Amino acid sequence: MSIEMLTYAALGARLNISPQAARSLSRRLKLPRSLSDDGKALVSVDLAEIRHTPRPPRGRASSSALLAAKIEALKAEIARLETTATDHRADFERERERADRLAVELLQATAETTAAQEATARLEALKAEIARLETTAADHRADFERERERADRLAVELLQATAEIMAAKEMTARLEALKAEITRLETTAADHRADFERERERADRLAVELLQATAEIMAAKEMTARLEGEVAALRTGGRADGPIDSPEQAARRLGHLAATIVEADRKACR
Repeated sequence: MSIEMLTYAALGARLNISPQAARSLSRRLKLPRSLSDDGKALVSVDLAEIRHTPRPPRGRASSSALLAAKIEALKAEIARLETTATDHRADFERERERADRLAVELLQATAETTAAQEATARLEALKAEIARLETTAADHRADFERERERADRLAVELLQATAEIMAAKEMTARLEALKAEITRLETTAADHRADFERERERADRLAVELLQATAEIMAAKEMTARLEGEVAALRTGGRADGPIDSPEQAARRLGHLAATIVEADRKACR
């Protein structure tokens, strides 16, 4: 495909139509238009894409006039194009090189612009993320401070609870030791109580026996004193100024003394 810049007359000659028909066709197809250096209207057209079938000629005179007009238009266009081609070929080459350089630079600039836009977008996203993280960090810092204070309080409470538990364990151990000691003492007291009861009963018996023995000793002493008095009386034969006993009285007193001695001996042997 090649795009050509043609006047209406040249376009009509190429399509075998009149310049007016070429003008109408370009308007209908909305072909791009521009002005040449001599002020003529030029149409940018690709003839391969235009599908136009000219109408059959209406008469010989109109066909000859049309053909002559086309020939003149073609000649004028050829002359103009040759002049334009001669004048602008060097400019065209320079402009084409310049256009190629500009195209390369444009591609590079486009790539750089795209990269810069992507970098800017990433930078904005990073800024937004940083702002979000800073806000989140501020919120988390407050939560962290509260949790740290709570953790400190819990640590103090844990230490206190640990101390209380240790004290409770020590108290429990002491209580267990005291319970064991109480149990041992109760067992010992039970054993000692039995011994104490036995010893108390034995002491009671011994006290009774001691009282009995004391009473018997006192009675024996009294009896001994009486016997000693009677023996003394028998030896002396009574008082010096008193009457002398008869043999029967002396015998009775001796029998009574002997019975008293035997009874005292029996009490002493109990």
